[in-house]
Amino acid sequence: MPAATGSSGTAEHDVIVVGAGFSGLYALHKVRELGLRACILERADAVGGTWLYNRYPGARCDIESVEYSYSFSDEIQQEWTWTEVLPGQAEIEAYLNFVTDRLDLRRDIHFHTDVAAMTFDEPTSTWQLDTAAGESFTARFVIAATGILSTPLVPDIAGMGSFAGDALFSSRYPREGYDFTGKRVAVIGTGSTGVQATPVVAEQAEHLYLFQRSAAYTMPASPRAYEPGEFEGLQARYPEIRAAQHSSFIGAARLNAFSALLQAMERPPIKTATREEQLAAIEERGVNGALLWGDVLFDMEANRMATVLYGEAIARIVEDPVTAASLVPDHPFACKRPIIDDGYYETFNRPNVTLVDLRKGAIRSVTPTGIDTEQGAYEVDTILYATGFDAITGALSRLRVIGRDGIDLHETWTAGGPASYLGIQVAGFPNLFTIQGPGSPSASSNFVAALEQHVEWIGDCLAHLRAQGYRSIEATESAQMEWADHAASLVQGSILLEPSCNSWYNGANVPGKKRVYLGYTGGIPEYRRRCTEIAADGYAGFKVC
Repeated sequence: MPAATGSSGTAEHDVIVVGAGFSGLYALHKVRELGLRACILERADAVGGTWLYNRYPGARCDIESVEYSYSFSDEIQQEWTWTEVLPGQAEIEAYLNFVTDRLDLRRDIHFHTDVAAMTFDEPTSTWQLDTAAGESFTARFVIAATGILSTPLVPDIAGMGSFAGDALFSSRYPREGYDFTGKRVAVIGTGSTGVQATPVVAEQAEHLYLFQRSAAYTMPASPRAYEPGEFEGLQARYPEIRAAQHSSFIGAARLNAFSALLQAMERPPIKTATREEQLAAIEERGVNGALLWGDVLFDMEANRMATVLYGEAIARIVEDPVTAASLVPDHPFACKRPIIDDGYYETFNRPNVTLVDLRKGAIRSVTPTGIDTEQGAYEVDTILYATGFDAITGALSRLRVIGRDGIDLHETWTAGGPASYLGIQVAGFPNLFTIQGPGSPSASSNFVAALEQHVEWIGDCLAHLRAQGYRSIEATESAQMEWADHAASLVQGSILLEPSCNSWYNGANVPGKKRVYLGYTGGIPEYRRRCTEIAADGYAGFKVC
């Protein structure tokens, strides 16, 4: 597999990786181990990806640190010490910098390099990557490690530019931080970011107004530091922990955002529970107790019953009955990714916190002094926009990606809906690998476990191509359609497709994006088995030449 050649002034590589987050760093390490000439193109000035940009107050992972970490290197496992069970943004960013330096990856990363377009050249079977600064790079293969939550949604609210105070965006939060002390603050959005940020901002602000369009289901799980000797004990058990993780449905066997969902399947149904049993559940386990029933994930009537009980659990925490009622979600539980919170509901008992339920009157505009709604005007000094992401496909869709026969990726996904084969390749785009693309387990799993499997599969594929003297691999249209149908069949009739659920899981949170479930819900072990079989069968479903 010779290095791709380009015209004068271009960089020449076997593989170019786009993005220096979790996926990109491991991808670079893997292809360098194969002896391939490779580099990363990264638009930021540092590694970290999502964990570099999303540094808002309270930013934290919803999976335990010993599982939300690389498993491929025992040296890294033994040399790095986690300090928190559920790691915060700063610790995850520090970890990724440690890995970067430990593996000497920085020398092959081009920072401040914002890829604007990627074009496949059919005669040479190579990709040309053009940057916003006018640079050009060529490579035989491209690995898009662009992240599933890396393209923020900027809300289209009239007057945003007129605001005279400080406007902050959670997805590009100031690295130097921000002091909310003495300020009247508006937080717009109650997804994971808004839920995590609210208790922290409320402690500093003179007054916090939380603008809620869609109430969230949250699962209290207060973060804590490891006790002395606790992490060292886990560190000695890494082989056991990784084995359990490897066989886990979601790629995480310990505390994580999906723990309650997995526990729920093992519990009795709510539809046959007595009133006394229902009340006992929330008495014992709070809001979690309202949701942990064996039938809530598969029966909409049971799901609605759980939501009513959830509202009762909220009312036991939140003192104001109007606020408590406004915090009850109006969409099915588990049709969105579960949110882990630390004192979210308790925050509404503070005298300096006001919930603005936008279901009672929407935002009209941002004004120079605050936010005008159909319910009235709110004067604030700072606005924090926590308005979500164009997930899974957004990072690639924002680029101009042109494949075989001039096919445009954005137009393809807009017209037919986001689709790929295994989440790894898109028909019509040879030699372009995607890490955790549509149809992969990314949305409903431990992302690090899922990405490791992808990187290792791609690495094995590249080694196979080199050994056989091939220079091109492309998913076939028929295989892609079959995989999309298979992935869709797994969620057919489930709460994940309920019309009332506008989630990044199905793209409904993005105006104009075709509504389709973007993940794979068969579980990581089954997904891994299918990928292994496909490779063993000569990369069935791919055209190799």
